Amino acid sequence: MAEVKVYHYDAFSAVPGKGNPAGVVFDADDLSEMDMQQIAYKVGFNETVFVLNSRTADVRLRYFTPGHEINLCGHATMASLYGLKKCGLLGDQKSITIETNVGLLPIRFEQDGDTINMEMKQDQPQFVPFRGDIGKLANSINLTSDDLDLSMPIVYGSTGTWTLLIPIRKLNSFSKMKSESAEFPEILLENPKASLHPFSFETRDSESMMHARHFSSPYSGTTEDPVTGTASGVMGAYYLTYVNRKVDQVKFVVEQGHEIGRDGKVEVSVTREGDGMDVRIKGTAVFVREMNIELDI
Repeated sequence: MAEVKVYHYDAFSAVPGKGNPAGVVFDADDLSEMDMQQIAYKVGFNETVFVLNSRTADVRLRYFTPGHEINLCGHATMASLYGLKKCGLLGDQKSITIETNVGLLPIRFEQDGDTINMEMKQDQPQFVPFRGDIGKLANSINLTSDDLDLSMPIVYGSTGTWTLLIPIRKLNSFSKMKSESAEFPEILLENPKASLHPFSFETRDSESMMHARHFSSPYSGTTEDPVTGTASGVMGAYYLTYVNRKVDQVKFVVEQGHEIGRDGKVEVSVTREGDGMDVRIKGTAVFVREMNIELDI
C-alpha cells in the first residue's frame, strides 16, 4: 500500500475544531482521479482538495466529497491556499489565479497580524425556481411549511455548486433541523443532486446578517457541511436578485455551524456588473494536523 499525506485545516475560523474541516493534498499531480476519490472517501470530510500544477494559472484545484468530485468548494479553497501561503509556496504574492472546473478564479491575500485572510471570486450566479412540494421539503429537515418564510422564493442557486436556498422565518427553527437526506432526490425534481441550504435574517451575532445551515446531498457521502463558502456567496447574489433590487452592492457576514459546535464566519461581497455579478467571499483558516492515508493499489 502507498501512503499519502493529507493535511487537515479548519476553514472560516482561526480556532482549531471550529469552522469547516478540509483535507488538503499538496503535489497531487501523480494521483489518478480514482486515487483522489479513494483518499477523499477515507478522509471522510465534506471535501478534500488536491493541489496540482496548472498551465493556465498559479495552481489547479480539484475537489472531492467522499462520494464524487464537485466543481468548486469555498472552504477547501481557503484551506489549501492558507496552507500554500503558510508553507511559503506562494512567496509574497498578494494575488494569484486558481484553475477550477468552473474556470479561472482570482484570489487575493490580506495579512492582519498573524492572520491570513483570503478573498475568493466565485462563478457567475445562476438561479432556477423550485417547483416541488414545499411541505415535503420542510419535513425533510424536520420542519413544517410554517417555519419557512414564503415571502421570499425557494430557488436553486449556484456560483459553482448547486444548492437549494430555503428562507427560514425564525432563528430557533435551526436547532430543530434534522436532515433526512435520503428523501432529497425525490423532492428536488429539478436538480436531484443539489444540497439544501436553509438561511434566515435572524442571527445570533449582531455583526452577522444571515444565519445558515447546509445539508449535503446523499450522493456526497456526508450529512452536513458546517460552514459553506460557495453557498454563502450565492446567498449574496440571492439578496441582490430577490430581496433588495434597489442596491447594486452588498457586503455582509454569514454565521454558520453553531448547532453542531463548529462556529464559523464567511464575509460576502457582491456587486452588480452589467448583466452579471461579481461574487466574492473572504475568510481564514487554521492548521490542525497531518494524516497518513493508505492508498489501496
